[in-house]
Amino acid sequence: MQRTLYRELAAEFLGTFVLIVFGCGSVAQVLLSGQKHGEYLSINIGWGLGVMLGVYVAGGVTGAHLNPAVTLALAVWRRFPRGKILPYCGAQLVGAFVASVVVYVTYRDALDVFDGGVREVLGSRGTAGIWATYPQPFLTPVIGGLLDQIVGTALLILCVFALSDPRNLAPVSHLTPVLVGATVLAIGIAFGYNSGYAINPARDLGPRLFTFVAGWGADVFRAGHSWWWVPIAGPLIGGVLGGGLYDLLITRWHPEGGN
Repeated sequence: MQRTLYRELAAEFLGTFVLIVFGCGSVAQVLLSGQKHGEYLSINIGWGLGVMLGVYVAGGVTGAHLNPAVTLALAVWRRFPRGKILPYCGAQLVGAFVASVVVYVTYRDALDVFDGGVREVLGSRGTAGIWATYPQPFLTPVIGGLLDQIVGTALLILCVFALSDPRNLAPVSHLTPVLVGATVLAIGIAFGYNSGYAINPARDLGPRLFTFVAGWGADVFRAGHSWWWVPIAGPLIGGVLGGGLYDLLITRWHPEGGN
C-alpha cells in the first residue's frame, strides 16, 4: 500500500509539473517577447493544452487530480480517501514549484533583458504574473475576487464530474483529457480578465512561493491587497460547490441515482 501511495504521489507530482511548465511557459513567452510571440489567446491555449497533457501523464495512475480543489471535491462527493488529501495536495504543490524553477531557468536571460535584473511584481516591468495570478486594480479580494474564483472552479468541477460520469454522455476515457483541457480553455476565454483564472490552489501557491524565494520577495504576498489567499480559498470553496451542484441537479435525478 505504501508503494502504491508513492506511485500515486509521483503521478500527481509529474502531472502537475507538466501542467505548470506549459502554462507558465506560455505566459513567459507572451510577456517577455512583448506579445511578439503570442497573445492572450495563446496563453489560454497553453494552459488548456498543459492541463490536457498533465491529465494524460497522471490519469492512468490517479485519474489526474492535479489540483487540490479537485482532490477535495472528490473526497467530499466521491468517497476519495480523506487520508490522501494532504499527500496529494503536497505532491501537486511540489510539482508546481519545480515546474516554476524550470520555466525560470529557461527564460532567465529573456527575463533579465525585460526587467534589467530588477524583479518587480506589478507595473510595466512586473514579471511575477508569469508564475502566479494577480487581480485587476478594480477587483476587491473578498467580494469580487473570491466570487470570481468560486465561479470558475465550480464550473471546472461540474464539468469534470460530468465528463467522468458513465451514466451520462461521458466520453471514452482517452478523450477525457482533451475535454478537460477544453474546459480550462473555455474558462480562461470567458473568465480570465478579472484575475487570471487560477482555479487551482497548487497552480497559484507553488509558483508564488517560487517567486518569493527567487528574487521577487514578500511583495508577491502583499500585492493586490494581499491577494495570495484568494486563489487558495476560492477554488477550494468552488470545487465543493461545483461537485454538490452536479450531484444535486444531475446525479440526484438520474434513474440510477447514487455516486
